[in-house]
Amino acid sequence: MAVKFNLPTYLTLLRIALIPLLAIVFYLPWEFSRIACTGVFLFAGFTDWLDGYLARRLKLETAFGAFLDPVADKLMVAFVLVLVVQAEADSWLAIASAIIIGREITIASLREWMAEIGQRAKVKVSQLGKWKTTAQMAAISLLLYRDDLFGLPINQMGYWLLYLSAVLTLWSMVHYLMAAFSTITE
Repeated sequence: MAVKFNLPTYLTLLRIALIPLLAIVFYLPWEFSRIACTGVFLFAGFTDWLDGYLARRLKLETAFGAFLDPVADKLMVAFVLVLVVQAEADSWLAIASAIIIGREITIASLREWMAEIGQRAKVKVSQLGKWKTTAQMAAISLLLYRDDLFGLPINQMGYWLLYLSAVLTLWSMVHYLMAAFSTITE
């Protein structure tokens, strides 16, 4: 079966290509690097929304796109969390990030296994997973920016949102594992 490349797939590939750019901008010794890095991350998030919207709206959904989209998301999130932890070196930030990255690996593996046994629908993305993702994206954006804005403690807000993300991450992981467990015990 040939892999189909279309606009949504190219947007997903662009998101993956933005990872090295994000790293370069993150480490630039430039006073606006945090703003630029946050902008790259937000643009990547926009491409994530846009590729899904276009794929559904224009009926361009493909098996390859369905595989690649979550891979791109997980690569971006894991990479940026590593950058943020390296820059801040805070144990609570590291623990929350490890929970998020560990969950992503666990659930991606679970979904692959469930797909192999024809039960992928039981571990499809839930509303809880969407809330988790929203909290993660907001937290990461704030942690990348870091500086106070309009008197708001942006970095501290990022920490709290990341902790919330870690809780939602564990909750959604339990939800998916319970759904898979019913299949295992059948």
